[in-house]
Amino acid sequence: MSRVRTWALAPAGGLLILLFLIPMAIVTSYSWMTRGPYGGVAAPLTWENYARLFDPLYFSILIRSLVYAGIATGICVLMGFPLALFISRSGGRKNFYLGLVIVPFWTSFLVRTYAWMFLLRDTGLINTALQALGVIGEPLPLLYNPFAVMVGLVYGYLPFMVLPIFSTLERLDRSLLEAAADLGARPLDALFRITVPLCKPGILAGSVLVYISCLGAYLTPDLLGGGKTIMIGNLVQNQFTTARDWPFGAALSLILMLAVMALLLPLVRRGNEGLL
Repeated sequence: MSRVRTWALAPAGGLLILLFLIPMAIVTSYSWMTRGPYGGVAAPLTWENYARLFDPLYFSILIRSLVYAGIATGICVLMGFPLALFISRSGGRKNFYLGLVIVPFWTSFLVRTYAWMFLLRDTGLINTALQALGVIGEPLPLLYNPFAVMVGLVYGYLPFMVLPIFSTLERLDRSLLEAAADLGARPLDALFRITVPLCKPGILAGSVLVYISCLGAYLTPDLLGGGKTIMIGNLVQNQFTTARDWPFGAALSLILMLAVMALLLPLVRRGNEGLL
């Protein structure tokens, strides 16, 4: 059986080595090298690429990315939990509402981001409607700022929060809520003392998915931020393309991966202890 198991896992192990371990080894080796005269990498080995991260400019971008990802994740929790709860209690229309949550994935993320640009720009639908109603006298600055980036992040990754929470709510034992009601618990008490704690696995899973996605996002900040709101994903992309500083870009990529791992390890440890 052990031989059969080995042969069965061999294709997956080979793909893991080919598509993950080897590229990671290449990126790690690049991060310790020097930028070549015309781009690329060259000798000698140096740790300067990692030291540059503590430059106030680059370090502020990293902190900004961590903060923006955290804010977007928090907003997704506040919006995603009520939506998932509503869908789980929708009876026969449950599949229809789930379909509405998934529908945005049927179109390109780039197209959806451009749609938000048309909505938020000075001559877009939102400003035009507000001016037509007499609410504002001149267009609001809704585009090319942190607000637009946050809107794009929440819109793009909200389904990743809704689906795990909905899955947890579907497995929730409704008899617990009935027992709480029989004991005199009000609906809000039952919600915060029974439903929310039992949905913690879904909330944590959705938070991990959203936070990691937001932390590495570069398309949303690039288009909706207009180059004024740079996140770590934009910085990495810029180093590999425009600046052609592959060693520094590789170092930034590894630092980003280590930051994500540092955030995930406590959750994994709690899961192993059975707290999830």
